[in-house]
This record gives sequence, structure tokens and C-alpha cells, in this order.
Amino acid sequence: MHVTEEKLSGWGNIPGTPGKVVYPNMIQEIQETLSFDKAIPRGLGRSYADQATNNECGVINMQKLNRFIAFDDVNGILTCEAGVSLADIIQVFTPRGWFPMITPGTKFITIGGAIANNVHGKSHHADGSFINCVHNFTILLSDGRVVTANREENSDLFHANFGGLGLLGIILTATIQLRKIETTYFVQKAKAAKNLDEMLASIDESEAEYTSSVAWIDSMASGKNLGRGVLTMGNHATLAELPDKLKSNPLKLEKKLKLNVPFYLPSFTLNTLTVKLLNTLLYFMQKNGAGIAHYDKFFYPLDMINNWNRGYGKRGFIQYQFVLPDEKGKENIRTILTEITKSDCIPFLNVLKRFGNEQAGLLSFPFKGYTFAIDFPIKPKLKSFTKKLDNMVLDMGGRIYLGKDAYLDEATFKAMYPQYKEWLAIKEKYDPLNKFSSDLSRRIGLC
Repeated sequence: MHVTEEKLSGWGNIPGTPGKVVYPNMIQEIQETLSFDKAIPRGLGRSYADQATNNECGVINMQKLNRFIAFDDVNGILTCEAGVSLADIIQVFTPRGWFPMITPGTKFITIGGAIANNVHGKSHHADGSFINCVHNFTILLSDGRVVTANREENSDLFHANFGGLGLLGIILTATIQLRKIETTYFVQKAKAAKNLDEMLASIDESEAEYTSSVAWIDSMASGKNLGRGVLTMGNHATLAELPDKLKSNPLKLEKKLKLNVPFYLPSFTLNTLTVKLLNTLLYFMQKNGAGIAHYDKFFYPLDMINNWNRGYGKRGFIQYQFVLPDEKGKENIRTILTEITKSDCIPFLNVLKRFGNEQAGLLSFPFKGYTFAIDFPIKPKLKSFTKKLDNMVLDMGGRIYLGKDAYLDEATFKAMYPQYKEWLAIKEKYDPLNKFSSDLSRRIGLC
């Protein structure tokens, strides 16, 4: 087993800790990684902070475990290794009329990572989170056993892994459901809102007609314009809905990436003026979006730019995402958004959407309500400010998304996720020696 010493960070370019990294090429090689006292599996590194870093301990990079094993072309059921990415699946199976059933805002994540974070996307109110498209998976446990987990067999292990952050074992393979599609396009509609009341009303109204929706909020708007933004809604387009010029290639794939951020931009480029200019541009672009959009632009606009995270500079950034329950949800969103706009921490991007009914996985993030994701460039006051936001979210009955969290402390985490006790009992059953751990798990008391 060849081990390399590497400094690792999340997509937000934090925290930057040394790890002992291995790159197994075959499932059999992963057995050797059990020689680590502590280890964590890692995919494409798109979690934002310390979810897949492990200071001075083992990191098992799964990128080379990216083979397809079997595919049922009639029912769209795919079995693959855990290192397969959504981008891999799209490239191979979309020309055959199949698309990932549930996808977040980037296609550059592995199937193992999607399970570990129980990812969700614009269609949560219609489709739920990633657990809903997984039939089963195989997982290497700390004692060397490889077991199958599904809703009937080892069901406690199955459910605990969704949102379990890779802390119960190493997922080796998974069998997932894909979605049958006629085209790779979306019929979309953009609706501008002058303020938060208009935006929240539009979000509620969109759910009955559109399977996917997300709202961009102007991070600099305040006062009577607080919550100003654009709601984008869409459904998968049928062949009949395409204009004639697109019907000749209805299952078109994305173009090769042409844009790249080749180096970390200076931190001073992100200031009040540039953020205001960006928000003005985004408002115009979102408001005037085309009626038919390719999946790459609809689902993955930031994927079109290589290394876009470098735009935040060497100090990096966090994405602060929380969910609030429906009860008092609208007034609570207003309270938090007001707190953000008057703070010294300038948000770069705000995204708001609704979650549907779902309680899946003991540490899974989504529940019915409003979810807000905010990009904050790292500044000296940011950690103390997010602590203030944590307390507000907790008091409002909400919680933070562990897959993106950077600063949550143990006491606040356990108050937000009271199911942690049940999860720790499953951890004790399947990993009694706490072999699988990470910087995040130690920070919030999960090992």
C-alpha cells in the first residue's frame, strides 16, 4: 500500500490539514487500508470543509474505484463502484436516455459521497434526497467484513449511512435508480420578485407545477427590497416540447469546459462594490433566462468554470446552509436575512429553496421547510458571526447541513440533531473501535 503525505482541504479551500493518502485501484486493495488506526474515505473533495480531511491520519481516496458493473437498460438500474461520479454517469448513460434521478448543484461528486451526505437538489420537494434512488450498497466494515445493506438487510446500517459522512465504513459499490428522459433539456420559467414576501409566495406556488425550483437572492438588497431576487423553475422537457432546431440532437451532452480560474484571486477583489455589480449582473441574467435550458446550465451553472472556488482567494470560503421548519418559517427567514445584510460579513451568493416531506437517515439534513445556502468569503469575524447564526437557527428549530459545515461546535450539533444518540449506537455496533473518523467527526463529537 503506497501512502503519500498530502495537505487536504474541502472545496472551500479550508481547513488545509495533512493526511496520509492512499489511492486504491481495486476493491481488494481497500482491505489493506484497514491497517490505518484512523481513516476516512474521500471522493472528489466537493464537501466544503473538513468532512473528508483527517489530520495526520488515513484518507482513502476512492477516485480510481470508478467502474460500472451492471446496467438494466429496461428499468434504468445501475450498479457501479463508489468512486463513479455523476459526471461519469451522465457521459455514458444520458445518450441512452437515462439521467441521475437526484442531483445536487454539481455533477463532480462520487456516488459514495452522495450517500455519505445524502445529497439533495432543486427537486427535493418532488423527489426527496439521494436515499430515494439507492436500492442497496456494499460496505467494508472495520472488522474486514463486506456486507450488503438495503431497506430489509442491515437496514440500520443502510439508513445510518445517508448523512453518515463516511464514518461507518467504506462504501464499495452501489445500485441506484436512474431517470428515463426524452431530452437533456428543461422547460424553464424565471420569475422576478421585488422582495422576500413576493419570493416566498412564488416558491410556494411553484411546487404544484414544477419539479425543480431554486431562488437566487440579491445578497446586498435590504430594507423594502430585502429578499429581492429571481425564482427559476423547470421540468424535464419532452421531445415534443423542444424547438425544431434542438430536435435533431435531443440528448445532447454538455460542451467541454472552456473557462478556468487558473490561480487564486486576490482577496481584495471581493468587496462591497464588486458584489453589488455581480448581483446586478446575476439579477439580469436570471430574470432573462431562456425558456428552454440545457441540463448543464439548469443544474450545474458553476461546473462550467473549472476551479471556480479559487475566485474566493487563498483564504477560502464557506457555504453556510441551514433549514428552518414551516412554522414561522417566513418570518424567521426574514430575521436571519436581515441579520446577514447588516453584518460585516458580505455574502457572495444566496440561494433559497423549499424542502418537501422527508425524514431519511439519522443524520440526514433535509426536513420540510425552507433551506438557505449562503457563500461567505473567509474573514476574521466570520466564525463568531456564524456562531451567532447557529444559535438563531437552533432557537428557530432548524439545523445546519453537515456536508457543508465548517464551524459548528459539538454542543450545538447535538442540540440540532438529537438523533445522534441512535446513530452513535449504530456506530458502536459496526465500528466499535472508531476506526473511521475525520476532522469533522472529532469536532462535533461523532467518534
